[in-house]
Order: sequence, then structure tokens, then C-alpha cells
Amino acid sequence: MAKGAQAGVAQGHRGLSSLQGLAALSLDALSSVAYGPEAIVLVLAAAGTSGLRATLPITVGIAVLLAVLTVSYRQVIAVHPDGGGAYAVSAAHLGPRAARVAAASLIIDYVLTVAVSITAGIAALTSAFPGVGGHPVLLSLAVLAALTAVNLVGLAESAKVLMAPTVLFIIGILGVVVVGLIRSHPAVRDHGATLVSGSLKGLGLVLVAKAFAAGCTSLTGVEAIANAVPTFRENKVARAQRTEVMLGVLLGAMLLGLAVLIGKFSLQPRSGVTLLDQMTAASFGHTVPYYVLGLTTTAILAFAANTSFGGLPILLSLLARDHLMPHWFGLRGEKPVYRTGITVLAVFAGALIVAVGGDTQRLIPLFAIGVFIGFTLSQAGLVRYWWTTRPSGWAGKATLNGLGAVLSGVAAVVFLASKFLAGAWLVVVLVTAFVALFSRVRRYYDRVGRALHLGEVPPSPRAKPSQVIVPVGGVNEMTAAALSAALSMGGSVLALSVQHDDEGADELRNAWEAWACNVELHVIVTDSRTLVDPVVQFVCSRVALGGQVTVLIPEVEPRHVRYQVLQNQRGFILANQLRMRTDATVATYPFRIGD
Repeated sequence: MAKGAQAGVAQGHRGLSSLQGLAALSLDALSSVAYGPEAIVLVLAAAGTSGLRATLPITVGIAVLLAVLTVSYRQVIAVHPDGGGAYAVSAAHLGPRAARVAAASLIIDYVLTVAVSITAGIAALTSAFPGVGGHPVLLSLAVLAALTAVNLVGLAESAKVLMAPTVLFIIGILGVVVVGLIRSHPAVRDHGATLVSGSLKGLGLVLVAKAFAAGCTSLTGVEAIANAVPTFRENKVARAQRTEVMLGVLLGAMLLGLAVLIGKFSLQPRSGVTLLDQMTAASFGHTVPYYVLGLTTTAILAFAANTSFGGLPILLSLLARDHLMPHWFGLRGEKPVYRTGITVLAVFAGALIVAVGGDTQRLIPLFAIGVFIGFTLSQAGLVRYWWTTRPSGWAGKATLNGLGAVLSGVAAVVFLASKFLAGAWLVVVLVTAFVALFSRVRRYYDRVGRALHLGEVPPSPRAKPSQVIVPVGGVNEMTAAALSAALSMGGSVLALSVQHDDEGADELRNAWEAWACNVELHVIVTDSRTLVDPVVQFVCSRVALGGQVTVLIPEVEPRHVRYQVLQNQRGFILANQLRMRTDATVATYPFRIGD
């Protein structure tokens, strides 16, 4: 999954080392071994047990693509040491349209990252510990709520904290591979109903292409390091490149090793049991290492989901900076965190988890398309960069990036075509909708900029005749306080009251005269049921006369929020109507009261 600079990384004053970067920025890629190989096997299962023999050759092909992407992203790191996500690379080298497509795919990717990682983690937990199963949606939402709460309060996991579970996970997976290769027979028998249909007699090219595209979900996250180069220590580029190579080697070794075990033990996809759980049981049996790896896998997948809470809010803030999303996405809380982006991510990820019933495999058709759109655009952007700048050795670098663009583009097209009716069409619709949204938002901010004449020197400010209108209901302390505030603002002050009959109007006039506050009172007598329209019409008439008109609306403000519901919302409604229907300046005067 394409990731921005990870907000959850504790850098201290020196930044990340290569090992810390591996722990903090590679969890998306490393944790994908929990569901990537299974995605291949689930597709091949349609061809029966004979089709499962293609698992290793397909995984080799994926490993080749991984090698190309790893080397390509080393180049991204060198060209964009300030963080080169697909959005930044596309904006710099392919233009705004490509950048908006990249941003749209990244947003979808971030949301799916959370949903896939959490549901896969819960699947790993319930597979190793069947007693906690039965409520995958509730368990997934509970994990999502915990991650959201942690990120909203600004409590971020440091690289040192992530180091231990990351190392334990890597050792555990490699241990499964090594022990499994040594064993001549699986340690335990498989359990759970097989999902191999055997409905197809042969393994066709289309099925192989589908399996290859499905397995490419294991490559999600290989670009995360390239997006977070500024988080490394001095010699950032070299450290980040070293970390990228470490990730490529480890991920490739784990994928190939697991694929060999699938063939050696003739493992099949089974209901209620993940393929990784079957391989772990086949190597270790139901011993302590089996349960430790099950818990570690769940933790790693949860941490992988957490990286999106650092990535998406940052991406949205960049889009807000470029006037492609509402500017409030660029506001930080007091922690400081981008609370709006975190909340939006949690809401959409939660809705997605509920929609698919907590089933990871129902999310896979949606998952990889956005990822490979980002891969393709970032690689194509680098080809354009090499072609334009033409430094020493540019032809070889451009060829490598071009190969990466072609391979990832083919994978995206195959995945889209093969999974279109299974839900991939939704990604196309969402990307199109996001691109349209970005364009509309940008047009709005462009209009605002033109109206404000941004970049131009405005004329010197000058004073205008000013009048402050204060809506009042009677003679009381709140009226006196609001009029005092209005008189302090300068200009003339007018008290305005709306009455429903002449008797009420005369009573107010008499009370006003007896009060002798030296402020003019204007009373509107109307049979209208609302007080808003008469006030709005009167203010419009005063605005039409010219000068500066300010409406100061007094409101009772209880000391405690729980009493707010007891107050009518007339002032709030009046203020909104005045702002929408007049050119007057509207302000409220809070009259605070105790218990």
C-alpha cells in the first residue's frame, strides 16, 4: 500500500536507523504474507488439486516483479529524497490529472489497508484460537476503535516498540519455512472443509493471470519506505535505499518459502482456517511457537493497519494544501494530529468492514487495483523524469522504471478485468468520483482566489458609515449588555424588535421610554409566525442604503453544556439566515449565566 510519511514513528532527534525503518515502515508489505499466498491458492482451487501446483511458478513471477519494484523504488528514493509518493511523483512529472488519479487510488488504498489488515488479523486470531471466533465484524470494529482512539489522542507507537513484534514475526515466518522444509511430513492433519472445487479440468492462461494478479496483493507496501525518506537519520537516501533492499529480500524469501511449503504439504484452502495457519501447524504442530506466531501475526496486521492512520491524514493535508480537498483536512488538533482525516478514515473503514461481513477475501478484489495504479504512475513518472533530465546512465534507469510501469500496469489491468464483476468496478467508480471531487473543489478555491484577488495589492482600507443592529425581545439585563457591546463598536446603534400585535409593541415602547437608554428602538409589528423573515427584510433594507451594517445577536449561554438543549435556537437560525440572505456582518453576543 502506498504510504505517506508515517506520523506514528517516533524519530527522536536522530531519526530512524535502517532496522527501525524496516519495523516502522514495512509492516504493510511484510504482513501481506498472511493473505497474499492464500489469494493465489483460492483462485487456483477452481482448477482442482492439479491447479494448486502452479502456486510456486506464479509466486516466482511475483518475486520477479518484487525485485523490479524494489530496484525502482530505490531510484524513487534518490530522485525524491523529500518523500516521493505516487501523488508527489505524478504531480511533479506527469501533470495534475495523473496526480489526481494517483491521489484517488491512494485514498482508496489507505481505507482498504485498514479494513484488510484488521480483518486478516482477526482471521489469523480466530484460526489459531477458534474459541474467540463467531463475531469477526465485532472483533474487527473493536480493533478499529482502539486504533482510532490511540491515534486521536496522539499516542504513537515508536520504532523501538514495533521492532520486537516485527523481528518476532520475521523469525516466525522464516522458522515455518525452514522447519517445514526439513520435515518430511506435516506435523498435524489439516482440518476444516476443503474449498477446492475441481470444477475445471485444466489450468488456463486466464486462471493463471487471475492468480498472478491476486497474489500481487503481497507487494502492497513496498513503496512505503520511499514515501518516508525524511524520517531516516543522516545519509537518509542511503539508509532508506538499504531498508528498501532489506524489505525486498525478506519479503521475497518469505513468499517463495511459503509457496514451496504449499506444494510440499499439498495444502488446500479450507473454511475457517487460514493457509498461513495450516503451514504453521504443519511445521510446528500445535506447540508454543504455533500460538506465539498466531498472536504475533494478529499484532503485526493490526500495526500494519495503524500506518494508514499516519498516511491518509497526511495525504489529505497535502491535497488540502493544493486546494483539492477542503482546507479543514489540513488543520491539526492540539496533540497535534490531523483529527479530521483520522476520523474520516475510521468511519469509512468501519463501514467497509461491516459491508463485507469481516471477510478479508471479499476485500481483495478491491484492494490491489488502487495499489497498482499508484505503482504504475510512480514508475511512469520516473521514466518521464529520466527522459527529461537525461543524467549519466539515464537510459538503463528509464528502462528499469519502464519495465516496472508495464508490469504493474498489466497486473492492474488483469486484476481489474478478472475481478470487475466481483467488485473491482467499484474502484473505477470511486477513482472517477474522487477525481471529479478534486476538480470541483479546486474550481471553488480558484473562484475564491479570484474574488480575493490573491497575489494583488488591495486598496488601502477606509472607514464607512456604520450601524449596529441589535435584535431585542424586551428590556432586561441581556439587552443592556448587548447594547453596551454594540455602543463600544462605534457608529450608530439601533435596537430592533418584532412583535405580533400592537399591544405588545406599545408595551415595549413604553418600557423602553421609561428605561431611557438613549438607543433608538425600531419595532416591527407583523402577523408572521416567524421572527426571522421580518428581521432579514429589515436588515436588507438597511444594507441597500450603503455603509457597513452589523447585526449583533444576543444569546443566553448556560455555563454547562447540558443546559444548552433547554435554550431555543432562534439566534442560531437567525444568524444563518442573515449570512445566507444579506451582506451584513453577523456576530453573536453570548450572555453567560450561572446555575
